[in-house]
Amino acid sequence: MKNRTIFALLLAVILAVPVFAQDNSATQTAPATAQPAASQTDTATGKDRLQPETREGFWGHLNPFARKKYVQRQTQPIRDRINELDELTASNSKSIKDTDARAQQGIQLASAKANEADQHAIDAGNKAQAAQQTATQANTRLTTVEQVVTNIDQYQPATQTEIRFKPGQTVLSQNAKSALDEMATPLKSQRGYVVEVQGFSSGHGQAAIASSQKMAESVVRYLVLNHDIPVYRIYLVGMGNAPVPTAAAEGEAKPKRISGGRVEVSLLKNNLEQLASSSGSTSNMDQNQNMEQQQPK
Repeated sequence: MKNRTIFALLLAVILAVPVFAQDNSATQTAPATAQPAASQTDTATGKDRLQPETREGFWGHLNPFARKKYVQRQTQPIRDRINELDELTASNSKSIKDTDARAQQGIQLASAKANEADQHAIDAGNKAQAAQQTATQANTRLTTVEQVVTNIDQYQPATQTEIRFKPGQTVLSQNAKSALDEMATPLKSQRGYVVEVQGFSSGHGQAAIASSQKMAESVVRYLVLNHDIPVYRIYLVGMGNAPVPTAAAEGEAKPKRISGGRVEVSLLKNNLEQLASSSGSTSNMDQNQNMEQQQPK
């Protein structure tokens, strides 16, 4: 009986020792020579670092009889710190995503502004090119106008027709009318021309002059009535029995005189027609440029 009592007491002591050692190690404090806590700025959470216990308990670092509550109490600060780190990581990820989104939005806005500026530059270049072309055309037209104005009274022979009359007659034959039609028909759409009509007649003195005048007047009358040529564009002169101008121009010693009646019709032109054609082409080019500029891009 006494042995059983002693054995029971020993067993109770053995079971009580681990509990006492566990409680004793939980309530121990750090020694005075422990390292100072790190500053809050050295950690990600801004809190002091977890300090491990430097004093060993009854069982040392490993307690084979540690209870579940004891383990939870020892690991709870670690779990709390891990949760804080997870929250901090999530917050940083969100901030990074927000910053990246704002950066992408800024890049897109800058790209759109750059494209708009490029388009404005292209439009300005096109307008400058159009202005340069207009200035060049205006300069060319001005040069043409100066040349025309300078040579406006310089008429050059274009075509020449000779009308023959029988002696003593002033009536136009059918061949004469056909020749005048061929020369005068294109003149309805032209300007910058004059018609020179010179009558020649055989005979002497005023009688020859009057006869040549009548033949020239019949030609002028036909041109005015049948082809609507303005009278101010026609210059008429009766030359009588004057020498033939072509023979005098060729340097003959004695120019030949004509027999019968003859009228020379000469068409003379200056540069007004050229100016009109250049003005028309310039106007068409200006209209085309205006239409191109008005088209949407």
